[in-house]
Amino acid sequence: MKRFADRSDAGKQLAKKLSACKERDDILILALPRGGVPVAREIGKALHRPVDILVARKLGIPGSEEFAMGAIASGGGKHLNLDVIERMGISKRTISKVIKRETHEIERREHEYRGESAAMRITNKKIFLVDDGIATGATMMAAIDSVRRLLPKSISIAVPVAPSSVYHMLKKEVDEIICLQVSDNFVAVSDWFEQFDQVSDESVKKCLHDVESQSRANLPAKQGIDGFDIYSQS
Repeated sequence: MKRFADRSDAGKQLAKKLSACKERDDILILALPRGGVPVAREIGKALHRPVDILVARKLGIPGSEEFAMGAIASGGGKHLNLDVIERMGISKRTISKVIKRETHEIERREHEYRGESAAMRITNKKIFLVDDGIATGATMMAAIDSVRRLLPKSISIAVPVAPSSVYHMLKKEVDEIICLQVSDNFVAVSDWFEQFDQVSDESVKKCLHDVESQSRANLPAKQGIDGFDIYSQS
């Protein structure tokens, strides 16, 4: 099993796979916070393309929060695992309660990372959804649902690692999936990294600021800055 040094290492390796996209000006990289942001930073810096966030949250089963019954994402995206819900006998009231709680957390993170600024435009863009790895695929499915609602040109996924079953499931949902390690013996995303520390809100904001600063530096003098000024540091 080939392990990544850390999330930045994984991002740099993904950026090499995406180097052919460097000349395209219609690409928008959407990172799933928190762990996807350090990965997306390296891709954005290498491709000289902007990075925005799309917050997705797992819907944990009450009392067993580590198990997902689905996920929701910024912009209204939702994915429910109906098999789990039926098998566990989870009521609609319980699902609504969990969705309400996680919606508040999405709103908190959106404000924390972006302040009062608007999200970047997705319509008619080639979107890359980036995370530090995929386990069940629930949060990525919710993110895909959110992006689809905004009529992008295409949707691609770029991740370091995923279980083979989830990889093949997601491959049917998007135009392209770039995954460096597809495993038949997947246990946890963290197993594939030498260093897998928790990413803080401050680290997320610093990563976004780093990409924004480089994006501004790479703009020609005559070009405006539309699309690069969404991040505010609080």
